[in-house]
Amino acid sequence: MATVWSGCSTSCGSFCQELPPRGKRGGGDGTRFRPRSGGQRRVDARQIQASGPAMVTTGACICRASPCVLESEVAGKEDADVAVWGLDGDPRGADGHDGGKRRGLRRRPVRPPTVGYKGGVGAGSAPPAMAAERDRKSEHGESRLHFLEERDEETLSRRLIKLSQSNKVRSATDLFDSMRASGLQPSAHACNSLLSCYVRRSSLADAMRMYEFMKGKRMATGHTYTLILKAVANNEGYASALEMFNEIEEQEDSKKIVDVIVYNTMISVCGRAKDWMLVERLWRSLKESSLSGTLLTYDLLVSIFVQCGQSELAIAAYQEMLQNGLDPSEDIMKAIIASCTKEGKWEFALATFSRMLSAGMETNIILFNSMINALGKAGQDELAFRMYHLLTSSGLKPDQYTWSALLSALYKSGRSWDVLELFHGIKAKHLTLLNDHLYNIALMSCERLGQWEHGLQLLWMMEKSGLKISAVSYNHVIGACEVASKPKVALKVYQRMINQRCSPDTFTHLSVIRACIWGSLWNEVEDILEEVAPDSSIYNAVIHGLCLQGKIGLANKVYTKMRSMGLVPDGKTRAFMLQHIATE
Repeated sequence: MATVWSGCSTSCGSFCQELPPRGKRGGGDGTRFRPRSGGQRRVDARQIQASGPAMVTTGACICRASPCVLESEVAGKEDADVAVWGLDGDPRGADGHDGGKRRGLRRRPVRPPTVGYKGGVGAGSAPPAMAAERDRKSEHGESRLHFLEERDEETLSRRLIKLSQSNKVRSATDLFDSMRASGLQPSAHACNSLLSCYVRRSSLADAMRMYEFMKGKRMATGHTYTLILKAVANNEGYASALEMFNEIEEQEDSKKIVDVIVYNTMISVCGRAKDWMLVERLWRSLKESSLSGTLLTYDLLVSIFVQCGQSELAIAAYQEMLQNGLDPSEDIMKAIIASCTKEGKWEFALATFSRMLSAGMETNIILFNSMINALGKAGQDELAFRMYHLLTSSGLKPDQYTWSALLSALYKSGRSWDVLELFHGIKAKHLTLLNDHLYNIALMSCERLGQWEHGLQLLWMMEKSGLKISAVSYNHVIGACEVASKPKVALKVYQRMINQRCSPDTFTHLSVIRACIWGSLWNEVEDILEEVAPDSSIYNAVIHGLCLQGKIGLANKVYTKMRSMGLVPDGKTRAFMLQHIATE
């Protein structure tokens, strides 16, 4: 049965009645309708009256496509860009007609309330499925259904893609719902485009409805899962996205569709949350699924592991990347060199650096400093200085980190005199680059060499230059005095430290006490013990020194005081005390 719809764009009257069946061409029992000008079909009222009881207004028009859909009144403003379309985009004529051309999507006018539709399903009403579709509401307002003259699913899907890509979400939603109400199936590409539009507009409810529709129709693709996981992660957090991902993996049908891009999405989501354990689990699951990681996969893995301080995992991901024949990016290789520096894998770092140079990648001062630092920590001072010469030949200027790495390399290799020589060279040519860290490396060399006079000179230079002197700097000078057996000088440095309101730490007290014990300054030792807070390590060190110097009585006195304060002696202290008791 053909349905006459008052809201159809081809109607000329206002009615809603059923017409008798159309007869065959060339005659028959039915009534034959002939098209008139403008591509419309006009109905003679007398023909209709003769064929049945239905009453029709004279001059009414019949829709040329079916089914026509009745819809409740639509409130709100319509999108101006979704109007009447021609197949070729031709405009309508001045009389409102299109010359008989079929059109794809028409705005349907609101059905007048005077029509005999009372909410039930009767003549001229939409089927129950269409009524349910009519009641669907999106985040952008009530869904509106339209009369579709175009019946080709591929053509309508292309139009849906174009609307979605233009972010015309209201118009795209109307077209999608109209296709479904007309029994037409949009393509998977069109559905993904509309889903992507919802995600861009942060319409999670609409995105979830589209996802459920595609999943129910078995139209979901890897891109579908990628889009919906991103939407859930952005709106509800990575935990909800991970829960959905686990559900997808548990389903046998969807598990086959999940590709490496979906894994990349979840790795990125968990990486933003700094949850490296979940990232590692996803990485293992990717390999168990017999999927090969892409360049983006390993870029994400290395970056996340480096940011989370998991250098070993970062290096493992990089090695797997090379085994799969992928060329790492410049940023990844720089991150790997930094990780190798932290893990002490200088050979791997050097090989990675050579790979960068061979590939013609751009180097910078940070990369050179990282390499010098890695070589210096490994005691490869000669290679570190070769890297320094390569740095200068590349037109780069060394900075504070460069000199720090070089001084550390020399100190690590036991070349303390060379440290002092290089430090004074820096002082002569790059005075503005000197900082407390460079001074401390030089003071460490003074302590190792017992150069207490040199240490005092450097300490005075630090005060003169306005640098803030820390307890570490004072400790190195006191340590140099201890090595040189200058207990009185060590005490003066200790007093200077207190006068400068620099709080001594445990290492300070241990060093100055050892210096006083070896200098037989017993009264000073007792005075320092009265000043310091109770500390087992300090009392143990005093007892050890006193016993070694033969001051058993004083050692016993300190031991008794130690026990009275509830401090616990170590094994060496107990051994000394037992030996003292045995000899008595």
